[in-house]
Amino acid sequence: MSSVKSGVGGWLLVLCGVLLVWQPLSFGLVASSSLDALAVRGVPLAMVLGVQLVVTAFGIAAGLALAGRRPSAVILAKTALVATAAVDVFVYTTPYAPNNRTPGETPIYIAISLGWSAAWFLYLVRSQRVKTTFQD
Repeated sequence: MSSVKSGVGGWLLVLCGVLLVWQPLSFGLVASSSLDALAVRGVPLAMVLGVQLVVTAFGIAAGLALAGRRPSAVILAKTALVATAAVDVFVYTTPYAPNNRTPGETPIYIAISLGWSAAWFLYLVRSQRVKTTFQD
């Protein structure tokens, strides 16, 4: 008898919360603080915000799929994590989005973002709970 529980609980439930609550709130705060700069930065900033919106929506879809135990939820969540990391790196390394980072902080932000996404990705790959919950 396996001691690993199936179902959406534990760290899997935390990941659902990250995708369904934290990411949308984070995007909302970033977008609302960037609106004043839209007049100055124009179309490039609008495009970055649009891509961030799409990636956030993709994350919400992944969170709903995980919570609903849909068959391809894990693949969707992995893709959402990779997309989030890619957009974060783009935002941190280009001048399109306003920021108030001091010189030298950008690599730290990139490392934290990549580490966060990689940790959740590895969780989805290695977790016994994920395997038992989303058996093929």
